Amino acid sequence: MKKSLTRTGLGLVAALGVAALVAGCSSGSTAAPAGDYEAAPKDLAAEITYGVWDQTQVDAIDANIAEFNKEYPNIDVNVNVTPWDSYWPKLQTQASSDTLPDLFWMNGPNFQTYGGAGKIEPITGAVEADAIDPADYPEALIDLYAIDGVQYGVPKDYDTIGLWYNTEIFERAGVDVPADDWTWEDFDSAASAISASLSGEGIYGAAGGMDGQTSYYNTIFQAGGEVISDDGTESGYDSAETEAGLQFWTDLIESGGSPSIQQLSDTPAIQWFTSGKLGMLWSGSWSRTAVAESAFADVIDVAPLPQGEEQATVIHGVSNVVAASGKNKQAAQALQVFLASEAAQQQQGDMGAVIPAFTGTQQAFVDSAPNVNLQVFVDATEYARPYPVSANTAEWNAFETELLPDAFSGDVAVDEAAASLAEKMNSVLAK
Repeated sequence: MKKSLTRTGLGLVAALGVAALVAGCSSGSTAAPAGDYEAAPKDLAAEITYGVWDQTQVDAIDANIAEFNKEYPNIDVNVNVTPWDSYWPKLQTQASSDTLPDLFWMNGPNFQTYGGAGKIEPITGAVEADAIDPADYPEALIDLYAIDGVQYGVPKDYDTIGLWYNTEIFERAGVDVPADDWTWEDFDSAASAISASLSGEGIYGAAGGMDGQTSYYNTIFQAGGEVISDDGTESGYDSAETEAGLQFWTDLIESGGSPSIQQLSDTPAIQWFTSGKLGMLWSGSWSRTAVAESAFADVIDVAPLPQGEEQATVIHGVSNVVAASGKNKQAAQALQVFLASEAAQQQQGDMGAVIPAFTGTQQAFVDSAPNVNLQVFVDATEYARPYPVSANTAEWNAFETELLPDAFSGDVAVDEAAASLAEKMNSVLAK
C-alpha cells in the first residue's frame, strides 16, 4: 500500500510540474460546483479506460470488473497500468490535452491540482442520487478529496500509522512492550533504555526520519498543532504546538534513542527495523508486507501510536476519480459507483489487495497476519487526520526537506527552523 503515499515522495515532485502545466492548459478554469450524473442504463455500450499504477492490484481489479460486467455487460473496461514513476508525468500530459483516462487513481498530494483546475468530475450528482454515500468511508479520508465543500473522489483504500515493535528486542533489553495507552514519555523512556542496553550490538530503541506521513505530521497533530490551516492558506509551522511536535524527534535523536538523521538518510528506518536493529518503528499498515518477509516476522507486533496532548494519526488513501472531459463519462461514473460499493470493496479486501475504505470491509486485512494486531490500523480511523495538502503541496514539501533535517539533527534550533519554514511556506501559499 505504500505507493499510496511515501510514495508521497509520491508524486510530490511531479506535482510541481503539473501545477504549472494544468493551470496553464486550463485557461483559468476552476472546480465545477456540481457534477452531472444520471444512472447508466444496464444496456449502455461503451469502452472506457481505467488508469492505475500498481500491477499487484490488477488481479483484484479484474475481479471487480468481472462483477461489474454482470451488471453492465456492454461496457468494456481497459485497465491501463502505468508504473509509479511514470504515472504522474503521463497524467500531466494527458491533463494538458484533455485525454485523461475515463476513470483513474488519484492521491492526496496531487488531488487539489487536478480538482482545482476542473480536470476531475465532482461526485455531487451521484451523492444526491444516493448512488454514493460519503458516510460509508472514514471522514478524514472524505475530507482529503474535497475542495470548498465539493467532493471529487471516492476512496478505494487507506493507510494509517501505528507503532511496530520487536518483542525480542524488548525482552532482551528488559523493557515492557508498548501498551495501548502509551504516552510520549513512555515511548521516549523505552527508546532510550533499549539503545542504552543494546548499543554494543548497534541496536537503537526507535527511529526518526524525514517522512512526515510516518513521523512528524503525527506528532504535530498529537501536540495540538497543524501543518497547514484547514482552508489551505496558512502554514501552521510557526505555532508553539507544531514546534512541540517537531521537538519530539529532535529530542529522540539527541537522547540516543534513534540513529542520526545522516544514518537514517543512508539506511531508511524500515531497513533498520526489518534487519533487527530497531526496537520500534512508526510506520504504516503497508509495512505488513516488509515485516512478513523479514527474518523477524514471528517476533513483531504493532500498537497504537503513543499519545501526546491528544491521540492522532495521519490517514491517506487512493481515490477513484472521473475525468471531467471524458467522452464516456456516464460509463466511467457507473464503474466509479460500482467500485465504491460495499460488495466491490469487500472483494478487494478479501483478495488482499488493500485495506478497503468502505467501513466494515477490513476484516480480511486484519486476519491476514494473525500474529500481528492489525486491528490497530482500522481502529485508528476514529482519530485520524487527513494527510496535509494544498493546491501546491510539493512547493512547501520542498521547504520541509530543506529545513527540517538541521532541526532534527540539532544543528538549528527547532523554533528557528519552524519560523523559517512557516515564512517560506506562507510565501507560496499566498500565490
